[in-house]
Amino acid sequence: MQAQTRTIYLCGPIMDASADESKTWRQRAKERLAGRFILLDPMRRDFRDREIDSANEIVEFDLQDIRNADILLVNYNKPSIGTAMEVFYAAHGQGKFVIAFSPHSYQDMSPWMVKYCTKILPDLGTALDYIEKHF
Repeated sequence: MQAQTRTIYLCGPIMDASADESKTWRQRAKERLAGRFILLDPMRRDFRDREIDSANEIVEFDLQDIRNADILLVNYNKPSIGTAMEVFYAAHGQGKFVIAFSPHSYQDMSPWMVKYCTKILPDLGTALDYIEKHF
């Protein structure tokens, strides 16, 4: 019997981050996990400069991706309302496994993120190692 291919949603700041900040880590994750996981990247839909008239679309597409995912891989490098909302929705509303990576110490993290992330690791590489080992 073949193992089920897991789906991972790549969650992290977009609106309050530069294009490079938003894309680089996602590209690294896709390169490393391609072929073994289905990766849902919200950056595949380009709403830059159209955020206002597309707000409902952006949120609905992201929520659909979260519902379709088994796992969230979260870049928690800085506070982001959208990222926090997605983490809460995924963990509390959908019972998803949420793996975050963050350069911050626990003392500097929001208690909400600590509570609703299943696992928080220090960097992307460690988070990818964790995913490869456990999924």
